[in-house]
Amino acid sequence: MKTRAALAAFGVGFGLWGVWLMFQALEPQALIRLPLWLGGAVIADDLFLVPITVAVGWLVTRWSIGPDHHRTVGAVRTTLLYVGITTLIAIPLLLRQGKGANPTVLPRNYLRDWLLLEATIVVVGAAVFVVRRSRSTISRSRD
Repeated sequence: MKTRAALAAFGVGFGLWGVWLMFQALEPQALIRLPLWLGGAVIADDLFLVPITVAVGWLVTRWSIGPDHHRTVGAVRTTLLYVGITTLIAIPLLLRQGKGANPTVLPRNYLRDWLLLEATIVVVGAAVFVVRRSRSTISRSRD
């Protein structure tokens, strides 16, 4: 119990320190825009990302019910997971591209690099899908 209370106090202390640093680093106009940005992020998440994720998950689940699809659904789910994770990581870089006082901070073409990464993930996922599908077809033909 004492450990839990100590960890809670430690966490609250770090949180308050972070708030203090934020108030010192941001101008009053930025502090006003911060809740608007956070509200926009919540709205974008709830109205855009969550419905797309639920729809894709439902489609993959419906597709996996078919005969012998259980052998290949792992490749599809893993590919979608990696595409989603890398997209979430890349969103801040894509949104901040070319904006800011220091142009050397983001000198690369992040949109092109992100698209190449996503294409690579999809190609590898499709290759794994095809290999697993052909293996299941071969094993069915032997039976």
